[in-house]
Amino acid sequence: MEVLASSPTALLSPHFAISYTYKNPNFTAKAANPQVLPWKPHPIRIVEAQLRSRLLCKRTNARNKPRNCSNTDGTSKHYFLLQSISRLHKNLSSKCGFFSISYGRFKLGRYSSTLQKVIDCSEKIRRHVSVLSVHLLVGVMLVMSLSVSVSKSPSWALTEENLLFLEAWRTIDRAYVDKTFNGQSWFRYRENALRNEPMNTREQTYTAIRKMLATLDDPFTRFLEPEKFKSLRSGTQGALTGVGLSIGYPTQFDGSPAGLVVISAAPGGPANRAGILSGDVILAIDDTSTEMMGIYDAAERLQGPEGSSVELTIRSGPEIKHVALMREKVSLNPVKSRLCQVPGSGRDSRRVGYIKLTSFNQNASGAVKEAIDTLRSNSVNAFVLDLRDNSGGLFPEGIEIAKIWLDKGVIVYICDSRGVRDIYDTDGSNAIAASEPLAVLVNKGTASASEILAGALKDNKRAVLFGEPTYGKGKIQSVFELSDGSGLAVTVARYETPAHTDIDKVGVIPDHPLPTTFPKDEEGFCSCLQDPASACYMNRVQLFAR
Repeated sequence: MEVLASSPTALLSPHFAISYTYKNPNFTAKAANPQVLPWKPHPIRIVEAQLRSRLLCKRTNARNKPRNCSNTDGTSKHYFLLQSISRLHKNLSSKCGFFSISYGRFKLGRYSSTLQKVIDCSEKIRRHVSVLSVHLLVGVMLVMSLSVSVSKSPSWALTEENLLFLEAWRTIDRAYVDKTFNGQSWFRYRENALRNEPMNTREQTYTAIRKMLATLDDPFTRFLEPEKFKSLRSGTQGALTGVGLSIGYPTQFDGSPAGLVVISAAPGGPANRAGILSGDVILAIDDTSTEMMGIYDAAERLQGPEGSSVELTIRSGPEIKHVALMREKVSLNPVKSRLCQVPGSGRDSRRVGYIKLTSFNQNASGAVKEAIDTLRSNSVNAFVLDLRDNSGGLFPEGIEIAKIWLDKGVIVYICDSRGVRDIYDTDGSNAIAASEPLAVLVNKGTASASEILAGALKDNKRAVLFGEPTYGKGKIQSVFELSDGSGLAVTVARYETPAHTDIDKVGVIPDHPLPTTFPKDEEGFCSCLQDPASACYMNRVQLFAR
């Protein structure tokens, strides 16, 4: 179809005339020189519509009989739409009285028409032609849309295994922190995986999901089979059967040898009793090297039935030792507390409340509040919060515990690849210990949610930090359950402290170091405050002064 708009020549001409000489059998020389009336310029659009479709058009021969549109001869060159052009013909003929459409050409009706009639007719032509153009355009777009829809329809039916894979893919697509997905087209990966990855069994589907996550090059984003997902949940709810170790990858700045680093050993657990310390390196688990082992594979190997044993190869400083541990149910009671009486008299007397927070499970914030209330009942006038060897846990619990100590201020900034996307702060409505002097103890076993809490207290000038730089895990993971009971742990954000410090792989830097002999248990802590002759002695001025 061709639609010809108004000619620029016609728009600029000082006169206007229409020739009707095209194959007119009644044309005479007399008619060839009609009187030309001088008119003022007025735009008009001449329309020629052609459509060479057998179903949508017809043509007429010289005898005005309908003919087929399948060929093109010299006597029948004009094609008309059956409905739209017919309506246009009727409207123009009846309303304008100026043009008649016949034998495939425009023909001048009467010379007695007035100028006003011509002007009115041109407006009606413009209006009707516009309607026709819209009808044709909508029709073409509809056909194109249907063609595209058909061409993009999948050529295969999605199986139950495909749907589980897509569920995992969508979870990453919506939640993952890096929207470049490690520099790849995430949609193209989905299409290629559905076409090329075998997903005939559940294990094949799990393998396809693991392979997809591996392309992100993020060790903290991982797939959890139903048993592992259930075990992870039980760990955050307060109990776990294992050896009581929190482990992580070696950081770039500590020069650790290949293997997995011990972040912390749960107090009183099998590993703690065997003398395994924060910073030790696990070289092998049951004779399997950890050099290329992921931390979640290692965690699965360390856990097991209560009463079973596991053998670890440990590097502790220059020493390499083999340790056999018996698995047991490790109670993850997150808080221990102790009242320490500091020598002094009158106003110089200090009653210090010591709180040891070992993990951020779902009992943590409630346990901290309970410890504060108990110590307050004994008239404490200062607190020490010990976060050493606390490897983190539930992010919301870290936020709630920060609110306990702060009367106002930002706790943490949540960021993605585009910058700050959320702010966690407090107005003081949940504060119960916002005024007493506070010291916080940290070390390289302080990680994740512990670092959020330590950074918030430091940057808001609520506490003085003692110890060594923390572990430096500046990313946040969320856990998502899939429809078959498996799950995904996904890095959903990175965080910055209230001073906009990105601590990933750097850690929170303390204000002051601790003596190397400073004990990690509550009994030893109190002795360091009470005995001036002790190698770890710290007086109250040192402990709470900035």
